[in-house]
Amino acid sequence: MELGCLDIFIDVSLLSSYMCQPRVGHLEQVLHIFAYLKHHKNSNMVFNPNYTTWDSEAFVQQNWTEFYKDAKEQLPPNAPKPRGHPVQINGFVDADHAGNRITRRLHTGILLYLNCAPIIWFSKAQSTIELLTFGSEFIAMRICIEMVEALQYKLRTFGIPIDGPANIFGDNKSVITNATIPTSTLKKKHNSIAYHRVREAVAAGIVQIAKVHTSDNLADLLTKPLPANLLKPLIQKILW
Repeated sequence: MELGCLDIFIDVSLLSSYMCQPRVGHLEQVLHIFAYLKHHKNSNMVFNPNYTTWDSEAFVQQNWTEFYKDAKEQLPPNAPKPRGHPVQINGFVDADHAGNRITRRLHTGILLYLNCAPIIWFSKAQSTIELLTFGSEFIAMRICIEMVEALQYKLRTFGIPIDGPANIFGDNKSVITNATIPTSTLKKKHNSIAYHRVREAVAAGIVQIAKVHTSDNLADLLTKPLPANLLKPLIQKILW
């Protein structure tokens, strides 16, 4: 899984929470995973160095100065002079609201690319229970922002130039609206921390966020088990 088996990442993630007291049903699901691997053992992950050209109209450009006047990216001190070609950071984020049928906790999935090469994949059950899908998606977006900021900081310490803000895609329209339009308001106090964390990153030019259809959101395969007709089109975009 850590070496690139993204097609079974969510299954292993869900089963790992029952390692202390596994039951017969868990063993049966493990056998299903091995049966799947037996028939899909030749998949390769492609690391493509080419850039992706996104539709600029998908990213809403707004003036955030009035709302977050001091927002700026944290740069590493004494970083080496950037050399070589700049890299493009692209990311997909999704959340499965109340996906855990026992605890009803949300499950977050994040997939980050450098140019067209997947380098970070994240699938984890969170410690909070959200009443609405909106809250689940905003928490997932906040986690994604923190991962992007850590990645950008690391790249700068290596002297690797970065090609503009990171491009982040999600499939929840309400989250995209609240994260990209300064005049939008949030009345849910419970989610205010994640709300401002994401908006400040947009204001600082660290990321730019756009909506993508659920069928094209690659992070969807990291949040919940998908049937074959939905899994195959997504996984074929990452594994060959």
